[in-house]
Amino acid sequence: MKKIFFIFFLMIGTGSLVFAQNPKPLLPDNPDAPVISFEETLFDYGTIAQGSDGTHNFIYKNTGKEPLIFTRVRSSCGCTIPEWSRKPLMSMQQDTIKVKYDTNRLGRFSKTISVFSNAKRPMVVVRIQGEVVAKK
Repeated sequence: MKKIFFIFFLMIGTGSLVFAQNPKPLLPDNPDAPVISFEETLFDYGTIAQGSDGTHNFIYKNTGKEPLIFTRVRSSCGCTIPEWSRKPLMSMQQDTIKVKYDTNRLGRFSKTISVFSNAKRPMVVVRIQGEVVAKK
């Protein structure tokens, strides 16, 4: 009987801790925070030949007031390699993220590149897709 009461009170205690979470953010929104704006978030290569150039540049701009700093840029697999500037991007300037897909792999592909920064929206995802066909 003691075990039943112990389990009952343990469940009530755990439940009260879970529902006691504060859903409000700890820090207020910064009105001057950087804002990252991409010209496009999806690039479709269409059908491309095996071994052709799989490079695309995603152009972005900092439309906020403070400098934009990327903390990391990650692709969904090793066949997609992103390159970006490690320097802060000042307000109203633009830059590019160069993405290179390995076109020696045949077939359809859809890859994501996650961009992490100090912007108001701290993570933005851009995508590439297409189909690689064998050379004739």
